[in-house]
Amino acid sequence: MSTENHVNESILNEEIKEWQKKNRIDHMAYLPGMEVLESEVQEKVIASMNNYDYTQYTGADVRRALDHENRTPEDFAALLSPAALPLLEEMAQCAQRETRKHFGNGIYMFTPVYIANYCENFCIYCGFNCHNKINRAKLSEEEIDKEMRAVAQSGLQEVLILTGESRAKSDVEYIGRACEIARRYFKVIGLEVYPMNSDEYAYLHKCGADYVTVFQETYNADKYETLHLAGHKRIFPYRLNSQERALKGGMRGVGFAALLGLDDFRKDAFATGMHAWLLQRKYPHAEIAFSCPRLRPIVNNEKINPMDVHEPQLLQVVTAYRLFMPFASITISTRECARVRDNLVNIAATKISAGVSTGIGEHVEEIEEKGDEQFEISDGRSVEQVYESLLGLNLQPVMSEYLYV
Repeated sequence: MSTENHVNESILNEEIKEWQKKNRIDHMAYLPGMEVLESEVQEKVIASMNNYDYTQYTGADVRRALDHENRTPEDFAALLSPAALPLLEEMAQCAQRETRKHFGNGIYMFTPVYIANYCENFCIYCGFNCHNKINRAKLSEEEIDKEMRAVAQSGLQEVLILTGESRAKSDVEYIGRACEIARRYFKVIGLEVYPMNSDEYAYLHKCGADYVTVFQETYNADKYETLHLAGHKRIFPYRLNSQERALKGGMRGVGFAALLGLDDFRKDAFATGMHAWLLQRKYPHAEIAFSCPRLRPIVNNEKINPMDVHEPQLLQVVTAYRLFMPFASITISTRECARVRDNLVNIAATKISAGVSTGIGEHVEEIEEKGDEQFEISDGRSVEQVYESLLGLNLQPVMSEYLYV
């Protein structure tokens, strides 16, 4: 395997490597307090990924997939294969037709609000990891209210609440209170926090949360073990089953993502799609969403900037998701530059963030104890600028898809 296709694990210094050896826990064994689901989904997802040989597909397979009205997992596999790259223009046109058929010209807008960046995990690619020497911060309830009020003044009606993965610093009750505060200002509230048990998701849903997004990062359990060296996030199966626990807890929707560039992006994208597809079949009422993040540079680690997933490959993944699951929402984040984001919302993405900061307390000037950002963003446009850009593409910005009565 070439270093171009994988994160350079030599970034760990010898001291941290030695610490990791002494504190290693089994990444496949649940820790006390973690809910274990009696579910077949994980086994099916991993088996599908392991059996996926993308080199076997031809252009004819891709064309057959494009001709089908309802696409199968086998079609999805072909659309993600290298054989599909010469047909990328046709894929994009087909994906655009599917998008307009099911979503019209509407593009939903939201912004993430980071309320804490304390983390107990040691993930070597993440700016929040517990060994990274960054400014840590946690917003008080008053500061959360100020952040939410400031965001709401932009006209947005949907917010995504994020924390670092620390139960000690950001417990479930703290996140629940943030949801209650956000509900004063927003119609739709999403969560991107540490994985929880189904009863905890039920509590957060009662507090006002509508959906949960969890990045599996990579579905390759062996690679996952080398990237997540400590903390609850190290437990691979507990993370993989997060979306199902969230649905059991009453969440309206769940989001899926692999962090493209950590491992073989084709296999990770295939596993992500299969994970979503299997849960959609098991829970037909669930609203399904995809995110398509590429790895970005982080604070204090310039080596985290893989170059293996280029724009054509990103477009391939996004269009394959759309063609496989035409009703799913697809989010394109500020990890991508404005040009790429505008191109993708014009083809297949249906949700876009705006006015983004990945730091803590960045929306309000008077908050003094601000925390460092999780990663560098590429699109710093304001809500107004993104709104105007969408109009310029003959798309309709939508602030909220729900009315509560």
